[in-house]
Amino acid sequence: MSESRLRILIVGGYGTFGGRLAQLLGDEPRLTLMIAGRTLAKAQAFCAGPTRGATLEPVKLDRNGDIDTALAALKPDILVDASGPFQIMGERPYRVAQACIRQGIDYLDLADSAAFVTGISVLDAEAKAADVAVLSGCSSFPALSFAALDALRPGFAAIASVEAGIAPSPRVRMGLNVIRAVSSYAGKPISVLRQGQQVSGHGLIDGIDMTIAPPGKVPMKRRRFLLADAPDLALLPLALPGLQSVFTGAGTEPQVLQRLLSLLARLVRMNLLASLLPLAPLFHRAGSLFGVGAHRGGMFVQATGKAPDGTDMQRSWHLIAEGEDGPFIPAMASEALIRRRLSGIRLPPGANSAAGVLTLSDFEPLFARFAIASGIRETRGDGTDTPLYRRMLGNAWSDLPKAVADLHDSTVSQLFSGRAKVERGRNWLARMTGAIISFPAQGDDVPVSVRFDRGRGRELWTRTFAGKSFKSQQSAGAGADENLLVETFGPFRIRIALVPRQGRLLLVIRGWRFLGIPLPLFLAPGGDTYEEARDGLFRFHVEIASPLTGLIVRYTGWLRPAQD
Repeated sequence: MSESRLRILIVGGYGTFGGRLAQLLGDEPRLTLMIAGRTLAKAQAFCAGPTRGATLEPVKLDRNGDIDTALAALKPDILVDASGPFQIMGERPYRVAQACIRQGIDYLDLADSAAFVTGISVLDAEAKAADVAVLSGCSSFPALSFAALDALRPGFAAIASVEAGIAPSPRVRMGLNVIRAVSSYAGKPISVLRQGQQVSGHGLIDGIDMTIAPPGKVPMKRRRFLLADAPDLALLPLALPGLQSVFTGAGTEPQVLQRLLSLLARLVRMNLLASLLPLAPLFHRAGSLFGVGAHRGGMFVQATGKAPDGTDMQRSWHLIAEGEDGPFIPAMASEALIRRRLSGIRLPPGANSAAGVLTLSDFEPLFARFAIASGIRETRGDGTDTPLYRRMLGNAWSDLPKAVADLHDSTVSQLFSGRAKVERGRNWLARMTGAIISFPAQGDDVPVSVRFDRGRGRELWTRTFAGKSFKSQQSAGAGADENLLVETFGPFRIRIALVPRQGRLLLVIRGWRFLGIPLPLFLAPGGDTYEEARDGLFRFHVEIASPLTGLIVRYTGWLRPAQD
């Protein structure tokens, strides 16, 4: 084998994830990518597309056929099994990996089954004897999830629980094998760690609620994540002695279809249905017909435990992928390992899971090619000893201009003063709304002061324009408002995402309520609202308008600490 050119055999190479792995590696001229599957015409159609550097070869390959003869003829340096479903591989689940060992071929797979990934170690002695590397789970779980967990661990004295989940975009068409994998364990017992004991959970029935929210980005809609069979359920208790609970789940949209699937899973649990596996083609078609919702996917890993001083501590890693970019993520671990091999670094011989093999620094340059954002949030104790905006922004805090950060970086009361220009809407409904909230009167050079009364994680903002004041209260959202700033103006409660972008802190409306009643987002009082720094001063631009009222108020100006 020449290290200057590698032959990569991708089993399932024109499928959901195998095809994307080929796309990720397609710019590398030192690779020959053999696109393998049971239908040669599909492999040929895939290879007929435009190439960017790698050589593509279509291959007909049946994993259940004479795999040794096929591998001997093809002579790949690395085989990547992206076919699945790995939950139902039959009596000889490792036949492809064993054939690779016999033929001296390194093996990677994108398996997401706890039993399959953890069981691969039975081949360890055999792989070492043959000087072959066998690595299972080169996917979102456990390769990426463990990389995220390693980034979360610094600062913990002990970790008590880990929760993780994936939320695919509803508009991305998942392959039938992915649906078959999920259907295979729906309603079936899944071994999970709870309160320090291994107990039986139930697939697609047990769940948690979570908001995926990378710091400084607009969060995804809060959703329910249902228990999914993932390698982390078995691997995390081994990696973290003293761990008390583990959860891995999937949160799909629209949630009404997920609830229907969970209801059917309960029929399996009650033995009214043997399995949902025969219904997988129906679920696959339904996903295509009813795939509506925001075209975004995401992932999270959350660790809870104790800091060295004994206080409660929670750190979480969040990722959002926009549009069609999400399905590339499960293939990125294999891409990283293949590119590492091209650089001359080969995996050591033996058979293991992919947990801990890669770090987030290995993934981040791969994410950077796509509309993928990720970051870490941290809370200690009840969080009230951290300035509100710093807590909300997590590691995106460093993206703020200094003058903006200085105004928000305090937990004590402060007074700022400056000048402003105020414009008021003329519509009668706009005038009435402005009067209810006591927005300031129109003026071109108006003296303004803002007093921040801070305490117990909340901030009361008293804005005074030319002697007339109006107030609002800001706090960190909880429950359905998690990871959003919540601002209350009289009877109105506004949900806001804090988004640093190009030197500004944008305040993006994500929902609103009147007297506690949720109202349609498209009617929310939005507008171009942001904070920035110019000439060393904190500057604000606040615009409040709605389709019903038009402009209600717009005020712009600057602030600096008031002189004693």
